Amino acid sequence: MLFLLLGLSIVAVPIWYMVSTAFKPQTMVFEMPPKLWPVPSTLNNFVKAVTTDHFLLYFWNSVKVAGASTVLTLMVSSMLAYAFARLKFPGKEKWFYLLLLGMMVPPVMLIIPQFIISHNLGLYNSHWGLILVYVTMNISMQTFLLRGVFENVPHELEEAAMIDGASHFTIFTRIILPLSGPGLAVVTINSFLYAWEEFTWANVNIADSANRTLPIGIALFQSEHLTEWGQVFSASLIALVPVVMIFFLFQRYFVQGISTTGIKG
Repeated sequence: MLFLLLGLSIVAVPIWYMVSTAFKPQTMVFEMPPKLWPVPSTLNNFVKAVTTDHFLLYFWNSVKVAGASTVLTLMVSSMLAYAFARLKFPGKEKWFYLLLLGMMVPPVMLIIPQFIISHNLGLYNSHWGLILVYVTMNISMQTFLLRGVFENVPHELEEAAMIDGASHFTIFTRIILPLSGPGLAVVTINSFLYAWEEFTWANVNIADSANRTLPIGIALFQSEHLTEWGQVFSASLIALVPVVMIFFLFQRYFVQGISTTGIKG
């Protein structure tokens, strides 16, 4: 119990500091000793975060990029996972292990080749340049997770459907996917979080301020002489809202999905 409380405090203290700072006037941000809750409190940081520096535009850009990336990752990885889990074709295991090599390459090592390809394909400074990279960076891991989920679906159901004349597409959409909700929920959360929080590639590929995503916008919340930390933290809290919504939307599947996909803490 003591270790659990210690772990909880390590996680909770930075979050509490962020929340309290978001409600502090700029003059109270660096006061010593820091107070548990600022008196007086203010909502000005939230108002300034939303109304300045095109915050709502950055927020909408992130929603589009993360949403499209999540949907495409689900579609591609689920189809690949079905092929590797339920179909038989020459070299299946070799192709699967080759796909898994994508999990072993650090994303930062791919920045330069991604930048060159983005320029050559006309994807530089566009949201599609972000979306396609996020999908490709997620496919290996999510396919690996979903393959384990699909393999646990009873083969008797598939055989019965084939006897009735069902195609592989019908089996995939009518049997495999409906019975794999927890695994799909885990993949959805993982894919959305990756695209929502990713900073490095977005900072490299986006040059026009109108195409920036939220992590870049928050990083640029600075005045002429100093960073307004109250505004930065209030913007960060607003940015957490979609993440919390996604988690609560899929929370009933999340714990079951962790055990089904084989993820260990």
